[in-house]
Amino acid sequence: MKNFIHLSALGINDATDSNYARSKLQGEKNILSNFPNSTILRPSIVYSVDDKFTTNFMTLLNRLPIFPLYYNGKTKFTPIHCSDLTDIIYDVITKNINSKIIECVGPEEINFKEIIVRLLSLIDKKRLLLSMPLPLASLTAKLFQLLPNPILTEDQLRLLKYDNILSGKYKSNFEIGSPSKKYFNDEVKKYAYMWREGGQFSTEKYLTKDTN
Repeated sequence: MKNFIHLSALGINDATDSNYARSKLQGEKNILSNFPNSTILRPSIVYSVDDKFTTNFMTLLNRLPIFPLYYNGKTKFTPIHCSDLTDIIYDVITKNINSKIIECVGPEEINFKEIIVRLLSLIDKKRLLLSMPLPLASLTAKLFQLLPNPILTEDQLRLLKYDNILSGKYKSNFEIGSPSKKYFNDEVKKYAYMWREGGQFSTEKYLTKDTN
């Protein structure tokens, strides 16, 4: 095998108190031990119509009158669309890029509160956003993780302490000549109508008035 491409996660070096981050780091170590010519891609949050990120949040925002902001909503993300990530993988293969670790990010840096505000705008909803004290957040995480499909776990809460942006320690997708081109609002708008009143009939196609 000439090259092995492994998908890891961004921001795992700092999140040493997270089981998720430690498992990702151990996975990278195992890959590099067995495949010396491997390339490790560390993407930020990956989003698309079938993700468990934007879709879960829009579902919650559609149902809850109040939405909690952990760590005051200040955690920074650089969400990357799935098609931009697949383009990076293609470039790594076709251009024979052999960087050991490449951090993969989208074209925007957005904090958690900004993401929620954008999603609310896209689904045309207004909700009360409240900063949640850490002790109460920890308690809710303990309860949520008992559910079959938990919306928040204690480990995810720990991860939210750390920014999910470029570390500056490794090359980025922009530096290898594979910049992300898709912007968060433009892409989420394509499927956010599913959480709006009227569904597909809430889209611009149906809202545009006949001016003739």
